[in-house]
Amino acid sequence: MAGKTRPMSQIKQLLRLHQQGKAKKEIARILGISKNTVKSYLHKYESSGYNIDDLLELDDPVLESKFHLGNPSYKEHRYEFLKKQMDYYVQELKRNGVTRLILWEEYKESNPNGYSFSQFCYHLHQHQKASKPTAVLHHEPSDKLFIDFAGKQLSYVDIQTGEIIKCQVFVACLPYSDYAFAMAVKTQGVEDFIYAISCCLSYLGGVPRAIVPDNLKSAVIKSDRYEPELNVALDDLANHYGTTIVPARVRSPKDKALVENQVKIIYSRIYAKLRNRQFHSLHELNESIAALVLRHNQTRMQIKPYCREEKFLADEKHLLQPLPKTVYEMKFYKEYTVAPNNHICLFKDRHYYSVPYIHVGRKAMVIYTRSIVSIYVNNELVAVHARSYTAGQYTSVKEHLCSNHQHWLSRSPDYYMEKAKRTSDELYNLFVQLFQQGKYPEQLYRTCDGLLRLQRDTEPEDFAQACKIAIELNRYSYTLVRNLIKNKVIWDTDVPEDNPLPKHQNVRGRECYK
Repeated sequence: MAGKTRPMSQIKQLLRLHQQGKAKKEIARILGISKNTVKSYLHKYESSGYNIDDLLELDDPVLESKFHLGNPSYKEHRYEFLKKQMDYYVQELKRNGVTRLILWEEYKESNPNGYSFSQFCYHLHQHQKASKPTAVLHHEPSDKLFIDFAGKQLSYVDIQTGEIIKCQVFVACLPYSDYAFAMAVKTQGVEDFIYAISCCLSYLGGVPRAIVPDNLKSAVIKSDRYEPELNVALDDLANHYGTTIVPARVRSPKDKALVENQVKIIYSRIYAKLRNRQFHSLHELNESIAALVLRHNQTRMQIKPYCREEKFLADEKHLLQPLPKTVYEMKFYKEYTVAPNNHICLFKDRHYYSVPYIHVGRKAMVIYTRSIVSIYVNNELVAVHARSYTAGQYTSVKEHLCSNHQHWLSRSPDYYMEKAKRTSDELYNLFVQLFQQGKYPEQLYRTCDGLLRLQRDTEPEDFAQACKIAIELNRYSYTLVRNLIKNKVIWDTDVPEDNPLPKHQNVRGRECYK
């Protein structure tokens, strides 16, 4: 029967009216359908061999199957021939260079009366879809944490060099509540990967029973569909937090489909919102990401009458295992020799860290994590530094230097004037005048050192007098003060008073010399 099929409720009315003895024309008028349609359905009923009462008791889908036997193309002999070849065609499509057009041409050679190219592609596509059904996974609260890296990167600008630094974006979600987490890290390396997982667990405030990563090298050393070999660092993290690592199967992203979907949502809710903003540090970038992730988790979902955060707080957070007292940080071990400048160089970052000078030339064991560098000599902790990633720079503790080097580093005009003030007021005044000359301070530090040494080796009264004379002469140098003391000029400074001439008559005025 060509044309639009009628609702089964209307067909039941047609059968009931026919049972009551109504004529075809009258049935058509009552139901508002054509007479030919009534004839067609009654013909189908008569040829089916069923009783009307039995047909009226059937549900609508079952009744429809009695009157509409489905697409006749699937009943043809040529479909039966094609169906036998379907598995072969699907496998051939996986081979390099094999296309549907090539397969159809081969199909037509063996079956000239077969389907056209469009029908061939349609049936092949239907077979591919039917051969790969998907299952609906039901997740328990606090059971798993899905983690992955987004395919696209974010960036920030190094404020010192102007270089654009590309960053990887770590994404995670709890499949039960779909509660999400995201942050930017420098690389997908093991150290940054471990750090991102630790930050994620701290953000969640608890630990799920299992963590499901992808098969990236930071998580899995050797991929295997059944028994993948995990990275030792990831095993250590799992032991620290009391959880289990269960990698997804190789080339099976649907094993963690929810986090894959989270990545797509984050592209629109984080990447798009940050596309016109410029950041100058990784910390600044992560602050903006965190704010947008919070907004994402608090956004009401379209199908469900709650947001992700509400579902997480109500049903899941209290079921997570408690966090350990300390945050896990991956440790690395290296042995170096302390250089003559009492520093060791961590070659991974090409950054230098100070060690107490008494250990110069000794072997030092360096244990470093993402944030801390600890230095041991003879199994004794001798130095702890915050880790720096700036190449070619020094991180030094003043107390690690010898006294000469400490003095050298602490020099400044204020340092010398404060030292002179505790020693002698005259020396302090001389230093004030010395630094007010406008010369570069480094040029005057050795003059100050010489004057301080001279002050220690000279009688206070003599040194004070020499400083006064130097100030009066506006000559603020070590050489002048030393020569004044050495040549005993300081004792000859008294000028004898002029004796007035006696009064007498033999005084000539200027008129005598004209």
